[in-house]
Amino acid sequence: MQLNKRGDYLQPSVKEVNQEVHQRRWLIFTVLNIFTFMATLDASIVNIALPTISKQLGLAFASSQWIVISYLLTICTVILFFGKLGDMFGKINVFKWGSILFIIGSFLCGLSTSLSLLVISRIIQAFGAAMTMANSQGIVTEIFPVKERGKALGLIGTFVSLGSITGPSLGGIIISSLGWEYIFWINIPIGFIAIALAWKILPKDVTITKTKIDVAGSLLFSFAIILSIGGLLLGQQYGYSNWYIITSIIIGILTFISFIIVEYRKESPMLELSIFKNPLFSISIFCAFIVFIANFCFNILSPFYTQDILGMSALHSGYILMLFPITMAIVAPLSGALSDRISGQAITFAGLLVMIVAQIGLTFLHEGSTLTSLALWIIMLGASTGLFQSPNNSLIMSTVERKQLGIAGSINSLVRNLGMVVGISVATSILFSVMSMKAGYRVTALIPGRPDIFLSGMHVVFLVSSSLCFVGLLLTGWRYMTSRKVVAKKS
Repeated sequence: MQLNKRGDYLQPSVKEVNQEVHQRRWLIFTVLNIFTFMATLDASIVNIALPTISKQLGLAFASSQWIVISYLLTICTVILFFGKLGDMFGKINVFKWGSILFIIGSFLCGLSTSLSLLVISRIIQAFGAAMTMANSQGIVTEIFPVKERGKALGLIGTFVSLGSITGPSLGGIIISSLGWEYIFWINIPIGFIAIALAWKILPKDVTITKTKIDVAGSLLFSFAIILSIGGLLLGQQYGYSNWYIITSIIIGILTFISFIIVEYRKESPMLELSIFKNPLFSISIFCAFIVFIANFCFNILSPFYTQDILGMSALHSGYILMLFPITMAIVAPLSGALSDRISGQAITFAGLLVMIVAQIGLTFLHEGSTLTSLALWIIMLGASTGLFQSPNNSLIMSTVERKQLGIAGSINSLVRNLGMVVGISVATSILFSVMSMKAGYRVTALIPGRPDIFLSGMHVVFLVSSSLCFVGLLLTGWRYMTSRKVVAKKS
């Protein structure tokens, strides 16, 4: 893989896409990102609606968590498969049908009158989301010239993170105004417009790889994710000393090891392990994983802090939390455009540095914190995410061969959703563990009249998430210095 003068890796040159597609590239990009935004939004928007949904459907809080878990777990399970399918049958074809399935799932979610119907509808919705997520980045990389690729992929990162982080704030506003059904139904009119545009303006697929579906690899990966991640999530509710949960996690890990062995020996694997031999790709993917863990620690705790500790309504909580996506929306496009001119690695390093400061700042929040201090740390967190995501997405997608764009995009989407799941698990597990130690008994919910116990747990969560970001900072710094040395030797 070649390095440019800034120390970034360059994708091998390919023939330019036809002029008509080139002229419509930003319109195509807009259609793709409508679904990118909606698919990632629906991973987080349900969190703030769970108390309302639980009351109206008569659910226990622990049971209502499956409304969130079923969506994220399904995406993690099938996203690599749809990335491979995109390489085989066309990324645009898979994306189109995924967009339709997502809208159908959204419609059914709003009609659901029981937990089982809602979970089934969420799984249908997640299949559609996975089909769009797995292929959107590969499509963008194909249709944009190298000089604009950083900006375009950076903007995808903006839509992804905006969708992920806007959930609690937008959800609070919608629930207060319309009702919980509309957090799903809001997708339908927007989705119909996007689907009509997609069928009209999306071009035919440029790159299709002739290969077979890896049935063994697909099944092993699905079981590994369901058993290990499912066990991890159930452990929060029932405790990690439960033998069923321990067994599930162990079998899941062993199944994943079997998956790696099978993929290594396959001639046409679902996951080409050679893609991870590129250190820039691997480090960039790992850092993306860390950032989504850190952001979802904030995402899952911030509604509890603003509503239960500061006493805000869901509506006002939504307004203050909107500072994160608004700041990110301003910074990320600038960061993506800047990464086309200077080293994207330097910008990701700066983003992680600011993120560490913001995460540590969150540990100083308390029961009497002012809105000004809360707003400051939220704005810093949004700015740091915007700085990081755009160039990091560009680095990930510009390091692989054209025929691997589908699988690279799906890996990127996979680690994003895994980061969300692990972030939820890390945040709640640490929070309730610390709260249990402070209370002297097992705690799985907020204790009325004891904000000090919640704040103790919240502070530890943010210290852990800032430590994870520090690991990413070290890796990014090492990557940047190594690439600079390679460039210096060549010049």
